[in-house]
Amino acid sequence: MIFKSSIIRQVVLGLTISGGVLLSHAAFAFADDDARKAIVDLRQQIRTLTEANQRARIQLADQIEALEQEVMRLRGNMEQLTRPGGAGGASSAAGGGRAPDAQSQDPREQSAFDQSMETFRKGQYKETIQNLTAFMTLYPDSTLTPTAQFYLGSSRYALKDFKGAMTTLQAMVQKFPTQQRAPDALLMVAACQIELNNRPGAKVTLQRIVKDYKGTPAADTAAKRLPLLQ
Repeated sequence: MIFKSSIIRQVVLGLTISGGVLLSHAAFAFADDDARKAIVDLRQQIRTLTEANQRARIQLADQIEALEQEVMRLRGNMEQLTRPGGAGGASSAAGGGRAPDAQSQDPREQSAFDQSMETFRKGQYKETIQNLTAFMTLYPDSTLTPTAQFYLGSSRYALKDFKGAMTTLQAMVQKFPTQQRAPDALLMVAACQIELNNRPGAKVTLQRIVKDYKGTPAADTAAKRLPLLQ
């Protein structure tokens, strides 16, 4: 009897171990299926995110390209606007465009201003800034002050001092809002804001030009620029 009981215990133990092994294999198989499903789901999520990221990058690249083209166009406009005498000078005035810039009745004053314009034409913008700063200090009430301030801002823009240019030009417009160079100054302010990645600010500035200086060349330019900032 003792021998039979021992055999029975061994058989039961063997069945228990075998059952445990089978249950363990079943558990592993179940866990493996869950893991495979989780991996498939994760891969699908990654694929979806990757596709969305690619679309976002393409859209961003398109926006950047459009903005870069806009900056180039604005830079071209700035070069034209900042030519002494205006966009086309006297010929533009004769065609109904912007009138020539003011002239001083004081020969010494006019000479000092002309010297500053000469350095500007030569692209010597640091010297222009120094000359115009000295000019406005020496002749604070000159009729040429608005124009001098405009070219001061233009010189800073040319040197890529966009914050300095914007401050100078905004001050000029605030003090001389009806001066003929005011809308051009605001157009340059918008260009500075674009250079500084402030597209909402540039949009507001361009809208102001269209509203407050309707009929001017600057307003026409601003109206063409606005759709690119939407």
